[in-house]
Amino acid sequence: MIRLDELDLKILKTLQREGRITKVKLAEAVNLSPSPCWERLKRLEDLGVISGYHAHLNLEKLVKPTLVMTEVTLRHHQHADFEIFEKAVQDIPEIIECYALGGGVDYMLKVLCHDVDAYQRLIDRLLVSDIGIDRYFTYIVTKKVKTTAIIPVENLVEPPERR
Repeated sequence: MIRLDELDLKILKTLQREGRITKVKLAEAVNLSPSPCWERLKRLEDLGVISGYHAHLNLEKLVKPTLVMTEVTLRHHQHADFEIFEKAVQDIPEIIECYALGGGVDYMLKVLCHDVDAYQRLIDRLLVSDIGIDRYFTYIVTKKVKTTAIIPVENLVEPPERR
């Protein structure tokens, strides 16, 4: 695990909220001079802690998509069965997230489609594609209650005093 101090955490927190912040403004925000701040930022990028910079789209300004959560259980549970399914979902752009789960369900998919009909056509294609789906359960998202791209790193990283 990579050890981060309070200044690293401040840099990460600031960048998550303001991805387009200048290096000078970032340094000011975390109370560092620009050169040491730049060195820390570069180190975080080189270590892969910061994996990229992205624009967050407000999709509702463009379209009214249908968001669907889908539970998937595979027919068989050999290593190869999981590999086949996981490889297949990589190539399907409507599946925007896929999580392998422990318990009675194998996967949870987050699917973004134009409408319910487009979702059902996608599921039909998956079922005939022989990627091992035994059962699936569909949950249409009716309201977004909370969504954030900001990871609370300060709550997840063990503080230095507890290491």
